[in-house]
Order: sequence, then structure tokens, then C-alpha cells
Amino acid sequence: MAEDMSIESYLAAGGVLTNPTNVPPRYRAELMKLMATFVDSELAGAAGFADIINQGPGIKERIAAAKIVLEKTDNADKVLSIMGEFGADTGRYANHHPWTARLERDADIGQTRSEHDMRLAVFNYPLDGWTDAVVMNLLMGRAVAVQMAEFSMVSYQPLAEAFRAIAPIEARHAELAEEGVAKLLDSSDKAAVQASVAYWWPRVAASFGSETSSKAEALKAIGLRKSGNAELKNRWEAETKAILENLGLTAG
Repeated sequence: MAEDMSIESYLAAGGVLTNPTNVPPRYRAELMKLMATFVDSELAGAAGFADIINQGPGIKERIAAAKIVLEKTDNADKVLSIMGEFGADTGRYANHHPWTARLERDADIGQTRSEHDMRLAVFNYPLDGWTDAVVMNLLMGRAVAVQMAEFSMVSYQPLAEAFRAIAPIEARHAELAEEGVAKLLDSSDKAAVQASVAYWWPRVAASFGSETSSKAEALKAIGLRKSGNAELKNRWEAETKAILENLGLTAG
């Protein structure tokens, strides 16, 4: 970084930071929020999915579900270790929040976060059996794929590298979910699958945040975002609708 260039100008020009010592306060706050949201969402998601493992219709499905729970927890740990470099108490973190806590099924909280942690709002809703869990994993898995492509370019280099390692793992989870939905459609009531799509679609869509938020511009200026909420959401909608249509299902 040039001596006469501020950190803000350096980041705006596409520069990257590599350790906590040269991170300005506002950047640190936004970076920690991004990491906490990811970690808390992964831990809450894994906790909810863990309760469904034994509802899998066969041993292979249960193995796949258990592997997803393991890998999501490991993905959380990868990012939590970076949070630890900024002072987060990683030793207490896993037991500090009620990851299995859920609202009633008919709750509608929009984009509101939990009062307990930083999980995305979608992870406050309960899964209703195996079919519902597989459908949710498909829709949210596609959302995570879009978000990973975005987060893999953040200006804090250690985090970008962590997200680039996590991205193919999360992509495989979405692929497994797509295979699972296809299998369900061969053996289950299509109406039940479609009902789960209708339930989860708006809740997953809300995870992208407000389409009119001005905060994305501020995050772009420091290299923590490349795209706005609306752009990311539109990308998810287009890609996921195509997958659903190929399966004979309707989005929304």
C-alpha cells in the first residue's frame, strides 16, 4: 500500500488486508458481522438438520445427511478460527447460543434476526420432516452458492481463502439436495414437495436482505461486497427456478 494512500482508498482500489493489525475499526465491525452471520447460520443450520438424520428413508440418505451436518460444522469452524484472530472466544462459541432454537412453523419474521445470535432469519424456522428438510436444503443450498461466489472475493484475504475452500463443499450439499428432491418426486406425493417449496421460497429469498438497502454501497467501498442484494437475489431466483422447473416444480 502506498504511503500516501489511506486504507479506505486502498480498499476502494481493490486492495486486500491480510491480518488484524492493519484493519480499521469500521472495517473490523463489518467483517466480524459477516463472519458471525456465516458461522451462526452454519451452526444453526447444522443443528436443525441433525434432528432430521434419522428420518432419512434409507441408510445412504442418513449417511449423506450426517455428512452435511459434519461439513457445515467444519465450515463454521474454519471461519470461527479467523474470528478468533480478532479476539472472539472460540472455546465458548459453540455452546454460547441455542442453535436448535426455532420459532413456530407459521411464524413470519421476514429478515429479522434471532435475539440470541446472528443467524439468518431462515434458520429460525423448523424443518417438518425429511421431505421438507431436503427441499429447504436445495433452496438454501442454491442461495449459499450465490453467496459463496460473492464472499470468495472479499478484501480480507484469509477469509476469502476460507470461503473459496468452503464453496465447493456447500455446492455439493446443494447437488445432493437436488438429487434428493428428484428421488422424492419418484417415490412421494409431488404435492408435499411443492408445498415445501412454497413454504421455503420466500423465507430463503429474505436471506438476501432488503433490495433497497444502501449499506451494500458502503461495503463495496471497502471490498466486502461486489454486488447489491437485489442482484444476488435475482441471480438465485433465476438459477433456482431453472432447477425447479427441470424437476417439474414451480418456484414461489
